[in-house]
Amino acid sequence: MQHDESGKLTALSAPHAATDTRGRPLADLRISIMDRCNFRCPYCMPREKFGEHYRFLSSAERLSFEEITHLARLFVSLGVRKLRLTGGEPLLRSGLADLVGELSSIDGVEDLALTTNGVLLAQHAAELAANGLRRVTVSLDTLDHETFRRMSGGYDGLERVQDGIRAAIEAGLSPVKINTVVQRGINDSQVIELARHFRGTGVILRFIEYMDVGNRNHWDAGRVVPSRELRDAIAAVYPLDPVVGAYRGEVAERYRYRDGTGEIGFISSVSQPFCGHCTRARLSSDGVFYTCLFAERGTDLRGPLRAGANDDDLLALMLRTWRQRDDRYSELRRKPDGAQPLRKIEMYYIGG
Repeated sequence: MQHDESGKLTALSAPHAATDTRGRPLADLRISIMDRCNFRCPYCMPREKFGEHYRFLSSAERLSFEEITHLARLFVSLGVRKLRLTGGEPLLRSGLADLVGELSSIDGVEDLALTTNGVLLAQHAAELAANGLRRVTVSLDTLDHETFRRMSGGYDGLERVQDGIRAAIEAGLSPVKINTVVQRGINDSQVIELARHFRGTGVILRFIEYMDVGNRNHWDAGRVVPSRELRDAIAAVYPLDPVVGAYRGEVAERYRYRDGTGEIGFISSVSQPFCGHCTRARLSSDGVFYTCLFAERGTDLRGPLRAGANDDDLLALMLRTWRQRDDRYSELRRKPDGAQPLRKIEMYYIGG
């Protein structure tokens, strides 16, 4: 790490220093700012495991906004150009717009986005946009009220999510993206209706294959609907043309409606793993640095930060962690001997 004459952090002299064992650069950082959520989606935070007596992090255990900004600046100096705020549900964290303002002012940040379930988005969209948020992704698995309650763990709120999407569009947080996790026998029959609803709105709908995140969602490969099956079903109704990827590490396979009414995408972590081009790191709300969504363990940054470690020491720790990275869980899915599934960090803890 280098400093200018005023002592301000500047970029490393080697622009691609943060490269892992497979030659993948560090370019994207997903920051979980809250481990709590106002839903109990079965594939992420099943109600039977995360009930009223479950112990979430205390405010003292979570990184402060100042600490998040400090670490984000260091990650940017290592090559990160895109920041995304996640949860849990990030809009549960009071004063989020202030953090957005701090992060958006970091020199070198080219994109600042938020992933949310959308329930609280309508009341925050304008302020977030005013403070520098550029884009928002809303997790929405269905437009059917009964299915929504089932997939949210028994909660209502579909109308509020739709209000949040409209508010985000009005605030200029575009393009708004919708992430839909498809499960066979649950919401796969509603895919065409979702495509019909968002065509022509400027919203980009992305279908995600049901993944074995965490250890508590009772994942069953039989409930995975391969992206090619979804793509073929949609294309039979609304013809599609492929769109060339915009950048290395882009996870969605993109298509454009042939009639010019918008774009749609497919994220195929199960049927077509993209580990070889993954440039994402994750920072949990209590300051642990993870190099994969399916990581078994991470590197604590909060401890050294609060113990007074200087920036050079923190950078050395971060750089060493990334350079040792060899994650490719989606290409393996099980241990080499095939005996037992790998134990993974829960998704609510580090974001999707």
